[in-house]
Amino acid sequence: MSGFKQFLLRGNIVELAVAVIVGATFSGLVQALVADLITPLIGAVSGGRQPNFADYSFTVNGSRFRYGDFLNHLLTFLIISAVVYWLIVAPMTRLIGLFDRDKAATTKQCPECLSEIPAEARRCAACTAELVPDSEKPR
Repeated sequence: MSGFKQFLLRGNIVELAVAVIVGATFSGLVQALVADLITPLIGAVSGGRQPNFADYSFTVNGSRFRYGDFLNHLLTFLIISAVVYWLIVAPMTRLIGLFDRDKAATTKQCPECLSEIPAEARRCAACTAELVPDSEKPR
C-alpha cells in the first residue's frame, strides 16, 4: 500500500491531475467564448443575423449531415490551440532557450554517438570514446 501511496503523491501525478482539471475548465471557458462572443461576431460581420452553426445541415438521399456542430467544435479547437500556443508554448520555448544558452557552455556533443556530455569530459559515458577536453584543445 505504501508503494501505491508514493505513486499517487509523486509530483508528476499531482501535476497531471491539476493539468486535466484546468484543461477541462479552460475548455468550457473557450466553448463559452465561441458561443457567446465569436459566433455573434461572425454573425455581425456576415449581415447582422446571428448564426447558429449547430443547426447547419444538408440532406443526401434522406440522410441528414449536421456539419454545423462540427464547425462549432472546430472553431473551439482552433481557439484553444491558439491560446495554448501563444500563452504557454511560445513563452516556455523562449524560457527554455534562455536556459539552454547557459547549458551549452558546460556541455558538448560526443563526436562518436552525439550524446550530450560535460565539456571537460575525457571519455563519453554513453559510448566510451576517448575525448580531448575543450580546455586542452589547441587554439
